[in-house]
Amino acid sequence: MIEKALNQYAAPTAHVADVALSEGTSALNVFGIDGRIGRLRYLAYLMAGTLVNGILTRVLSTAVGGAGEAMVVVTVVLSLALLWFHVITGVKRCHDLNISGWWSVTLIVPFIMLVWAFVPGSKGANRFGPPPPPNNWGVRILGVLFPILFTGVILAVAIPAYNAYIAKAKAHAARTAQPAQQP
Repeated sequence: MIEKALNQYAAPTAHVADVALSEGTSALNVFGIDGRIGRLRYLAYLMAGTLVNGILTRVLSTAVGGAGEAMVVVTVVLSLALLWFHVITGVKRCHDLNISGWWSVTLIVPFIMLVWAFVPGSKGANRFGPPPPPNNWGVRILGVLFPILFTGVILAVAIPAYNAYIAKAKAHAARTAQPAQQP
């Protein structure tokens, strides 16, 4: 009996059924509620939306004169647009966490966004679609700027308030330490 020589360079012929086909990543839809976004992209989108809103508010307030009813209308319209963008971004972050988009309503509770920034999304595909695409350099830069600017704003408010508190406390201590003068 003559056996065929085994070709070590031939493609394998075994059927492997337990390997899932890669579904790829979901397409980015910035202004829609379908799809998923990861933690860093969530922070980057919030940062970019807030920056664009601030620039537009400044430009349009200068264009309308900076006072009066026109300024109120500009501010309200741009604030509603920013709120809409934050909601759709929150819905997509919920989808990455494999929870319903209605959970984005919980963003009115302080510090919920911080939880969403630290909890990782579900690995692989979930009921809302394939995983989000990898982050590019723009997303990484904006995502890192968000906590830095958030901390800067908090410190810019907290430090002067603390200094004012210390000054008032010292003034009060100086008043109470002096003996009452009698006429």
